[in-house]
Amino acid sequence: MPSNKSVSDAPIVQFTNCRILRNHQLQREDLWVREGKILNPEKLFFDEKGSADVQLDCKDSIIAPGFIDVQINGGFGVDFSLATDDFKSGIDLVSQKILSHGVTSFCPTLVTSPPSVYHQVLPQISVRNGGPLGAGILGAHLEGPFISKEKKGAHPEHCLRTFEAGAFQDLLATYGSLDCVQIVTLAPEMRRSSEVIQELTKRGICVSLGHSVANLSQAEEAVQHGATFITHLFNAMLPFHHRDPGIVGLLTSDKIPAGRRVFYGMISDGIHTNPAALRIAHRAHPKGLVLVTDAIAGMGLAPGRHTLGQQVVEIDGLNTYIAGTKTLSGSVATMDTCVRHFQEATGCSVETALEAASLHPAQLLGIEHKKGTLNYDSDADFLMLNDNLYVQATYIAGEEVWRQDASGM
Repeated sequence: MPSNKSVSDAPIVQFTNCRILRNHQLQREDLWVREGKILNPEKLFFDEKGSADVQLDCKDSIIAPGFIDVQINGGFGVDFSLATDDFKSGIDLVSQKILSHGVTSFCPTLVTSPPSVYHQVLPQISVRNGGPLGAGILGAHLEGPFISKEKKGAHPEHCLRTFEAGAFQDLLATYGSLDCVQIVTLAPEMRRSSEVIQELTKRGICVSLGHSVANLSQAEEAVQHGATFITHLFNAMLPFHHRDPGIVGLLTSDKIPAGRRVFYGMISDGIHTNPAALRIAHRAHPKGLVLVTDAIAGMGLAPGRHTLGQQVVEIDGLNTYIAGTKTLSGSVATMDTCVRHFQEATGCSVETALEAASLHPAQLLGIEHKKGTLNYDSDADFLMLNDNLYVQATYIAGEEVWRQDASGM
């Protein structure tokens, strides 16, 4: 029988003394990694007669898939909705800093902006794998400008747009290119939105419903045309009403096409949604819940004035408002904080909390065969956490890219 070296000369690393999140359960077994992928140890032993080159003692840590943030507007003074000359260095800074929050992949998110901003910024965003320099970029999330004036939230009204006669062409002209776009948030009650949803879906772009006054039947129609996500459930949409539950009603709708799942984002920061609302959503549709930070440039910075695209926002503790108002505008929460708050607020299992930030966003984007799980042959993007779900170390492609040092930094 061939030795493991005939299959690959790459070193095999065995992570021991850990509990691995696999098949929705924490299992006491070792994790084997080679060439950035998770290995099946049985194949290694029996087919290759191989063994580990390096063993690492995880000291009883939890090993979970890396977190995936599909809605993050910026952080550490960087605003993804501002067209700057050093945009690339800004996105690099954020992708490096969020490694300490356990985020191994993300979708840089642009809020409603003038076309010139999309035309300048989008060509500077490229899909890339993560590594020692930062988390991987899965593609942009364009939140607006095709959204409702009544539920614009922190989006600037003068930049909002509607679909005219050539609906999809309007969208293309506004954005300039869809090459690196992964998610588009729009309001489904807009005229001609159905054809836009179909065109985006055809191109493999995830359509999310948000910043909207849609009723339930309009939301259901959007899902039937291909929409699969809800942007920050409860925020910037009609409140639940028992006679017409609006977009929220999608969580228990019987009009979802067979075999399809609607996912919904939640900002679990203790500010954007009351813990009771978080519990209601989770109990109604646990497999669709996707934790998002909706973090803005002020994340990681001191309170004060910062930007969110075209607006000035004020950070006051954990609250972020459009300056001079009480309109919430994104969050300053980190993904690991959202995971801990979600688990605390809902009383859900550790496994459920971790999957809401890893497996579910991967399923939403259709990348669960390589991200969001620790299944054999998937990417070795994972975290070591303690029992209280604080991140101790972050790994991308099997390589340590961040570790908490002894001083707790």
